[in-house]
Amino acid sequence: MINSTIRNLAIGLCVALACATPATAADVDPQLIARAKQEGQLVYYTDLIVDQIVRPLISGFEAKYGIKVTFTRGDSQVNSIKLLNEYRAGRVIADVFGLTSGMEVLIESGAVAQFSTRNSDELPPQYRDPDRYWVSSHLFVMQPGYNTGLVPAARRPKAYDDLLLPYWKDKMVWKTNDMSGGPGFIGNVLTHMGEARGMDYLRKLSGQKIKMVNASARAVLDQVIAGEYPMALQIFNHHAAISADKGAPVDWVRLSPATVNPGLVGLPKGAPHPNAGRLFIEFMTSKEGQQLFQKAGYLPARPDVPPLKPELIPETGGFAANVITPALTSKAMNSWDKVFAGLFR
Repeated sequence: MINSTIRNLAIGLCVALACATPATAADVDPQLIARAKQEGQLVYYTDLIVDQIVRPLISGFEAKYGIKVTFTRGDSQVNSIKLLNEYRAGRVIADVFGLTSGMEVLIESGAVAQFSTRNSDELPPQYRDPDRYWVSSHLFVMQPGYNTGLVPAARRPKAYDDLLLPYWKDKMVWKTNDMSGGPGFIGNVLTHMGEARGMDYLRKLSGQKIKMVNASARAVLDQVIAGEYPMALQIFNHHAAISADKGAPVDWVRLSPATVNPGLVGLPKGAPHPNAGRLFIEFMTSKEGQQLFQKAGYLPARPDVPPLKPELIPETGGFAANVITPALTSKAMNSWDKVFAGLFR
């Protein structure tokens, strides 16, 4: 059932993007702008890279609306714990937040406010929650990344079965948690292959003795670039592309299907500046805001703002993908974690 649902989502995404024509960004509600300017400030919890996108995004928003933005940067796990603790203590600090995982826990706890904005309503349906708890400001496409100086061209994998070859034993690494780590890779395999064939594949993969690192996906890729490991599984492909453009010995593998994880944005329930937070999401999902993601090398969620490198996304890159939403991870993430602990720990 899960496999069929995700396949339909992927097909729907391809159709939506293939048929899309350039769109004009939605007009922002002037009353929302007025209320947000009265509030005059907002606090943003983000998991994005500060100098690459957070500062340009904030600068663009402040210049457009004159509203001061204070931000705190932390990984998704850190941000979700802070948001949950603030909500439970009745002392909410953040007005808007970004995550790549943990949204389902926040929704179930009641810590997230429902909302809608005119620009986010223009996103493809896969990238906005039908229950209005989150929208996607950008996409993460996860694939293996390898050191081009350590891995000969003839050894570079072209399919999932290639990862089972004897050459790759003791040569792979991944992080230990969430969608950009071992559990996310497992979830993508099981979603694509089904339970029986997927578990058979994962048992074989466990014999490859994959190394485990407790670090961010970006930090794991940096270790690959430094030559500490030949290849990392489940890295963000745009990170590899950005580093390669700067001369680093790195590339990413075009496996089908890749994992596509929406970059999630939401509003905390009880935020002190709810209108400013909502206006910030309006800006992030507008054509203007999406062009800032594009310029920074990220993968925008709007079909009318393509990435600088079209080969990074499945629709124009020649590979298939599974879109993994919070609704799916809320049902399956615990079982993916258990498989990871049982086979790879």
